[in-house]
Amino acid sequence: MSGGRGAPRRAVLAAGAAGAAALAAGCSKYGDEGAEPQPSQPPAPSVTAPTGTAPTSKAPPGERPPAGPELAKTSEIPVGGGKVVKDRKVVVTQPESGTFKAFSAVCTHEGCTVAEVADGTINCPCHGSRYRVADASVAGGPAPRPLSEEKITVTGNSITLG
Repeated sequence: MSGGRGAPRRAVLAAGAAGAAALAAGCSKYGDEGAEPQPSQPPAPSVTAPTGTAPTSKAPPGERPPAGPELAKTSEIPVGGGKVVKDRKVVVTQPESGTFKAFSAVCTHEGCTVAEVADGTINCPCHGSRYRVADASVAGGPAPRPLSEEKITVTGNSITLG
C-alpha cells in the first residue's frame, strides 16, 4: 500500500513546484519575462576632486575644457559678500577684493537652499544655519559641516562653473 501513497505525494510535490514557478514568474516586472534577475549593486560613490586639483576633462592635452554656464559678473559680487545663484544651487562669494569662491547653496543641515549672503555669512532661512563667506565653514546654527566648494573660473568680468 505504500506505492499508492507515494503517487499522490509526488503529484502534490510536482504541483507545488509548478505553483512556485508560476508565482516567481508572476513576480517579475513587465518586460522582464525570461530575464535573469540581476544582483543589486550599491550606488557608485560620489567623488569630489580636492580643492586645487585640476578638473578631469576630455579636452586634448594643453587645451582648457569649455567653461560652464556663467554664474555672475564679478561686479555683481560685493567684497565681503556674495550672491546666491538659485537655479544652479551655487553661492559665489568675494571674501577679499579680487578673490572669488563658490560653494554649494544646499544647506548641510536639511538640504534647504541658502537664501542670502549678508554680514559676512551665507544664510539658510530654514533653521538659521550660517556659513562664513571665506570658506563656507559653519558660523552658527544646526549645520553639521561646511558647504562643499565648487570649482569656478574667473575670466575678465565673468564667473563660470568649472
